[in-house]
Amino acid sequence: MTAPHLPKVAGIDSPVPAPAHTSAPVAPSALAGENTGPAPTTAALPAPATGPPGEPPLSPLALNALVQDRLAGWIYDLTTLQELTERLARTGTLDDALHELLRAGSTLVGARRGLVTLRPDDGLAPPVTVGLGLGRSDLGHIETIPRPASSAPPSPGAPPSYGQLLDDLPPVGNRSGTAHPDIAGEDGLDPRYREVAARLGYAASYAVPLESDPPGPPAGPEDATGRLGAAVWLYDEPAEPTERQRHLIGLYCGYATEHLARLVELTRARETIATLREELLPSRLPRVAGVRLAVRHRPGPRGGGAWYDALPLPEGALGLAVGGITGSGPSAVAAMGRLRASLRAYAVMEGEDPVAVLSDLELLLRLTEPARAATALFAYCETVEDPLTGDRARKVVLAGAGHCPPLIIGDHRTEYVETSLSAPLGMLACWEAPSVEIEPAPGETLLFYSDGLLHRTGEAMDRAFTRLHKAAASVPRALRHDPEAIADHVLRAVLPPERPAEPLAGTAGAAGTDGERDRAAAGALTAAAAATAGDSGEDVILLVAHFE
Repeated sequence: MTAPHLPKVAGIDSPVPAPAHTSAPVAPSALAGENTGPAPTTAALPAPATGPPGEPPLSPLALNALVQDRLAGWIYDLTTLQELTERLARTGTLDDALHELLRAGSTLVGARRGLVTLRPDDGLAPPVTVGLGLGRSDLGHIETIPRPASSAPPSPGAPPSYGQLLDDLPPVGNRSGTAHPDIAGEDGLDPRYREVAARLGYAASYAVPLESDPPGPPAGPEDATGRLGAAVWLYDEPAEPTERQRHLIGLYCGYATEHLARLVELTRARETIATLREELLPSRLPRVAGVRLAVRHRPGPRGGGAWYDALPLPEGALGLAVGGITGSGPSAVAAMGRLRASLRAYAVMEGEDPVAVLSDLELLLRLTEPARAATALFAYCETVEDPLTGDRARKVVLAGAGHCPPLIIGDHRTEYVETSLSAPLGMLACWEAPSVEIEPAPGETLLFYSDGLLHRTGEAMDRAFTRLHKAAASVPRALRHDPEAIADHVLRAVLPPERPAEPLAGTAGAAGTDGERDRAAAGALTAAAAATAGDSGEDVILLVAHFE
């Protein structure tokens, strides 16, 4: 009788490894997906295929049962790895990925606690350590474990050491793990190691390096991929992972290292953009007699082009501006900085005429940034004196280009300032719109905001405007003279924690009054400009000006 061939799964022609409940170990090439040629016959199976010594050979039925048992174990391992790697791939932040790595590793090696630390070889990022089932004090105790005698002495400014838990790993290029199956009874360990283990209640450990495969065959040791960090799992009782578990955690950590490396680079890029953006925005708000200012800025994840400004102008006047430019990333942040600097120059020269300021800004944008569009709102605030009575009052002249209108809050009113509907800068051959003049009474407050504040509500634009209006109207009277408290209250009411952090596409809904239709249309224009950039999370800016 011809011996049966082993079935093939997912196009992999490798020998079938043993599952967890069989005695045969997993072949390292099996889960790695190596092609070892055509499927072997029963003559190529291990010794159990012929039965124990003195016993007759296994019947075809028993042999098929054995093959199916081993194949089921192999499929189970592959399915487990696939599920765990998919969960890891869905993480979008470094912290979430590290926690997921620890949870998946504890499942694969059968441990309950662990920690992972990232220490990139380039030294461009501070070390990051995350624990599973370990508090800050526990991590502090582990840091007191002395380094092994074989490790190099720490350099000045080196990250915290975790002693023989992580510092006695094999050299770079060797991704095998290090096990301490019985810390209390193992010779050669530092007494402090045993003391910390007894204090924290773990009896064994298994550590693996986080080291990715090089992109191609290395030409020499200098071409080897650097080590990103290491992870260790702690057992409550003396234990050691099996060969199968070591192989599974090795495969998983290889993929996890690639994912973590990408997140580290992404985190660095985001931090660089955030630093650049903060340097391009005002470092502090000016102090102008009769006006108190407050601002809240929540940058988006990709680094958007929203901006604000508050600058003192000649003769005791004050200029307030808020706007945004299409795009995201470093180029949008740089363009935002150029636009804001230009507006400051125009405001100093002709700030009393906001229409002229925005007209000059639109011409500059068309000439220097022809591929971009921008929204902007500029307000010129000054104190005027009545020549007959001598009374002094505040006057605010403002003009907007495709930007959402400001909101005025007072004891007797909470309403939007009805600005003329106009297109964003850079969308028409020539921009022009009339200005609007208002006189805020003492004790009233003006709110300037970015369209990202409305988009992040996740609602249609008309509902977002209504939500913002209700939030402003609900400011307690006791807080209406504190711009900081007003800003915090409005943000909490408009963007509560349960609301989605990412903005959803908003559309202008039906409105009853002309003012509501204008605000909805202005929101649609700014939403269209933001959609051009393809942002997944826009900047939120809220600038509060309280008139005393």
